[in-house]
Order: sequence, then C-alpha cells, then structure tokens
Amino acid sequence: MTAPFSSVPRSSSPLRRVVAVAGLALAVTGAPLLVPSLAPPAYARSAPESFADMAEKLLPSVVNVYSTQISKPVRAQGNGGGGGAEPDFQLPPGSPFEQFFREFMNRQRGGQNQAPRRQTSLGSGFIVDSTGFIVTNNHVIDGADEISVKLHDNTELSAKLIGRDPKTDLALLKVESAKPLPAVQFGDSDKARIGDWVMAIGNPFGLGGTVTAGILSARNRSTGGAYDDFLQTDASINRGNSGGPMFDMDGKVIGVNSAILSPNGGSVGIGFAISSNLARPVIEQIKNGGAVKRGWLGVKIQRLDDDVAAGFGLDKARGALVSAVTDGSPAAKAQVKQGDVILKFDGRDVPESDRLPRIVADTPIGKPVDMVVWRNKKEVALKVTVGELKDEEVATATDSKEPSAAEPAVTVRGLGLKVQAIDAATREKFGLPEGQAGIVITDVTGDSNAFEKGLRPGDIVTEVNQEEVKSAGDLAAKVTAAREAKKKTVLLTLFSKGDTRFVAVRID
Repeated sequence: MTAPFSSVPRSSSPLRRVVAVAGLALAVTGAPLLVPSLAPPAYARSAPESFADMAEKLLPSVVNVYSTQISKPVRAQGNGGGGGAEPDFQLPPGSPFEQFFREFMNRQRGGQNQAPRRQTSLGSGFIVDSTGFIVTNNHVIDGADEISVKLHDNTELSAKLIGRDPKTDLALLKVESAKPLPAVQFGDSDKARIGDWVMAIGNPFGLGGTVTAGILSARNRSTGGAYDDFLQTDASINRGNSGGPMFDMDGKVIGVNSAILSPNGGSVGIGFAISSNLARPVIEQIKNGGAVKRGWLGVKIQRLDDDVAAGFGLDKARGALVSAVTDGSPAAKAQVKQGDVILKFDGRDVPESDRLPRIVADTPIGKPVDMVVWRNKKEVALKVTVGELKDEEVATATDSKEPSAAEPAVTVRGLGLKVQAIDAATREKFGLPEGQAGIVITDVTGDSNAFEKGLRPGDIVTEVNQEEVKSAGDLAAKVTAAREAKKKTVLLTLFSKGDTRFVAVRID
C-alpha cells in the first residue's frame, strides 16, 4: 500500500527561519548581520522548479518497443507417430507407456496439435535520427521474430533490426515514417557529476510515456561484463524501462537505462544506465557498418587490492595487473610481461583493472599507442600497436620440464601451507597439465590467511615476490627470508584452474 504524501508547513522550514531572524535583527539594530550565503555555489545547478517543460519537449522522442517471438509447435517423433509435444526423453518402441503418454498429451491440448505461441516482451527506445533510427537494449529484442514500436502519438510502426552488440547490450532499429521523427542527441556522460539531476523516460510495465526524475548516484559501475560502464541513478526505473533514455538537464542523453538492482522486481532506487560515451561509438559503428569492431591488447588482467599492490611496491591499488599474455598478441609483441601493472594506456590513466578493457576497446585498430607499466618497482614505457578483437583469447601457462624425481612434501611455516614438487602422483591427483612449472599446494590450514585468500590444494605456486620457485624447499626458504626481513606478507604467483593470479598472503 502506498504511503500518503506528507508536507512540511512553510513556517517549519529551517531555511525560512534563518532568513526571518536575519531580517528581524537588521530591522531592530540597524547593523548588518553576517549570515551564511543562501546562493548555491557557482559550480552547482539548482534544482528545477519543474520538469514539465523538459518532459513535454522530450517525450515525443521516446518510443515503446514490442518484440514478438513465435515458438513453433513441436511434434512427437517416432514411437508410432502421432502429433504432440516431444518429451524430454525417448520412449523405446513398444513401450507400454508410449500410448499412455500420447493420450495424455492429446488431452492436455484438447486433442489438437498445438498452435504456434506468440511471446511478447516490452521495452523502451529513443530516436537518434529523424529518418527513423532508434536505440534500445539488445535484451529487449534478442531472439525476436517481429519488432514494432509505438510512437508518442500512438502511431505503430514495424521496425527492422540494423545491428546489435551483446557485449554492451545495445541494439539499433530502423523504422520508416512518412514524416521526420523528433530525435534527441547523446550528451557527454563524462561531464555528468554525482549528484546532478537526471530524468528518465520509458515504458514501465507497458504503461508507456512515463517520466521519472532523480540524481546521478554513482559512476563507473560494473555488473561483471568486460565493457561495463554504468551510471547509477535513484530515478525510478522498472521492467519495461530497458532501452529508454536518461537525460541530463540540457536534454541530452547521457545514459541508456538497462538494469535495476532489486530484491522484489520493482524499483528500490538503484538503477543502471549504459553511459553515453560507451553507447555512442557502438551505435555509430552499427549504423555505419552493422557490426562493432574493438581494439585488442591480448592480456588477461587481475584486480589489485592494497596487499597485492604493496607486494609489487606500488603506493596504492591502481592499474591493471597482467596475469597472462596471449602468444602472438599485440601485448606479446610489445614485450608486456606477466606481473606488469598497466598504469597508463594511450595517455589515459588506468585507475583500476575494470577500466582497461573499455579503454583498449575504444582505441582505433592499428593505432600505435604509448603504454606505461609498473615493473620491478619502477615505471617502464612501452609502445604497442592495437589489434582487432575477433575472438576471446585465453592465455595459457608456459610449459617447463617436470622434475624427474619426487620430492617430499614441505610445510611452509607462517603461511599454513604444505607444498610438494609436481610429479606423476600429484599431477594425477590434482589433474595438473603436463609440463606444469611450479610447486603444488597439497594442504591449506583452515584458519590461515592463505585459506581466507582462497588458496586450495591443487593450486600451483610459480613465484614468490616475483622470483621463480624451483622446489618446495625453495618456496619455504623464500618465505623464511621474507620473515627475517620483517616483511608482513609475501606475494605469491598462483596458477589455478587454467588462470594465473597474484595473491598477497600474510606471514603469521
């Protein structure tokens, strides 16, 4: 049940009381009274008295998007024939259940073959070109057999899919109209500041033409995608708003509403919009060529925390840590190494690992760029030529010779680990690849920091503090040396389940 609206009496406003008291003092004493300025700072924009003029202007540029998927009837095959849905399993010929199943399915559909079913989903979109180009989310039209849009004046038009990009969840549609359509422009999402007013328009729950407003709550949010760059807002966004625009106060599109975080399916004030500076180049590529091309570096990266950053000698957690380099990739040709921390790419700072994929993807293919990496506790300048991303490459570990003779397990004091050289027995027990270098962890103490950091039996330690580990005794000796040097942690390079990662483990 919706709570009733409440209002505050004019006389109860603290702001009004300050003004009244100041005026009274001036009138009684005749002396000036110093009071805090009530004018907003020069860099801030005051709250609008109303969004009505802006909404009236922008509503015609927002459309409702309806996509229909036609599911064809599935008929039973074999086993005596007859119509009906195909079961999830096959009955053997002559089975006593065969006739029973067929009769059951016929009763369920009234004895008739099932007709094709039409499944309709709804969303939103906005016109970016008066000739009829419309932006929406890929998930709104994914798998659709038919797409239609309804304009603000209730005109319904059939839409053609020009292209889509699942990686950023964007799609471009085209409708044919006898008259020019009202279009909007993309704005600069990088200039939008946390706390700025924003307005969303969309088609929540099929209601159409719904306007909501709020503020920009946060920037650079990620939901796990490689190219995520979401703006977060508390403007009400619900099912059906997907693909609709988020406007700044200049009436420019700074985001494409795409998702909500909600425990109940409705708006709880946490909505996400694809930033316009990510969406614009994608839409332009689709419009010009129907496909999206991205720059490619050829590295697998890992997020740094403060402990890992300290292990590399960085002043704070920043940059993208390279956990693997793809053979033959632009990064490999530029001499990027495992363990490098990429701090700058093409003149742009890399504040965290999640930002690097987008920065590289936005870089023109074939462009030579400068890159700065952190290596051996100093900055190193590299030059790399950006390649074209075609398929997701998976980096592999470098092969090395396996020890010819087994070594006994060694307990690493202070880390809560038991390790052993890789031999035929440990390789078979933990499913390790042939020729894998390093030392295998055979046991982890449950209350150790290593266990808290996710180390488990079967993980491979290849380096300690970026120095190669050649034997179980070598690993124990390096940890002992770190303890004697009064170091609180050691930086381990681990190979686990096909991936390399770096973990800073406390020495107890």
